[in-house]
Amino acid sequence: MAGSEELKLLGWWAPGVSPFVLRAQMALAVKGLSYEYLPEDRGCKSDLLIASNPVYKKVPVLIHDGRPVCESLLILEYLDDAPGLAGNGTSILPTDPYSRAVARFWAAYVNGKLFPSCIGILKTAKQEERAGKVEETLSGLRHLEGVLAECSKGEAEAEAPFFGGDTIGFLDIALGCYLPPLPS
Repeated sequence: MAGSEELKLLGWWAPGVSPFVLRAQMALAVKGLSYEYLPEDRGCKSDLLIASNPVYKKVPVLIHDGRPVCESLLILEYLDDAPGLAGNGTSILPTDPYSRAVARFWAAYVNGKLFPSCIGILKTAKQEERAGKVEETLSGLRHLEGVLAECSKGEAEAEAPFFGGDTIGFLDIALGCYLPPLPS
C-alpha cells in the first residue's frame, strides 16, 4: 500500500459534497491505496489548490509525490497507470484496449450528458421544461442499461453485477459517484 506521505487528495471540507471527489475516493479505495485527505473551503481556496489546479481551481486534485493530477476521470486513469501505485493490484480500467475505449466513452457520456440532464431536473422551474429533462434523463439511463447488459459479461459469460464484469471498474465508479448515499 502507498504511504499517506505519497498520496494526497484535495477535496471539499464536507463529505459527500462533490461526486467528483467521491469518484476519486472510490478509486483509491478500490485500489487499496492510503492517502491524506486535505479538505478545501469553497469560499477560500488554498494556495495549494490554486497552485495544483491553476486553470480551473477546483477539486479533486490528487497529489502524488508532489505532482498534481486534476479532473476525476483522469485521476482514475492515473491510479491505474502510475508506477509504484499498485495498491492491492486491482485494475480500474479494463485490460482490453477496445473495452477501455468503451468504458472511457460511456464515462464521458455520464459526465457530459447524463449528469447535466439530472441536474437540469433540479434547476428547472417550469414544469414543461422539467418534463423534458426527466425524459432526457430516462433516455440516458436506458442507454446505460443496454451498456450494462453488453459490458457486464462475467467469467461465465452471464450478466455480472458491474459494467466491468465481476469486479467494480472505471465505468462503475464514474456512474456510482452520482448515486445517493445508501443507508447502512
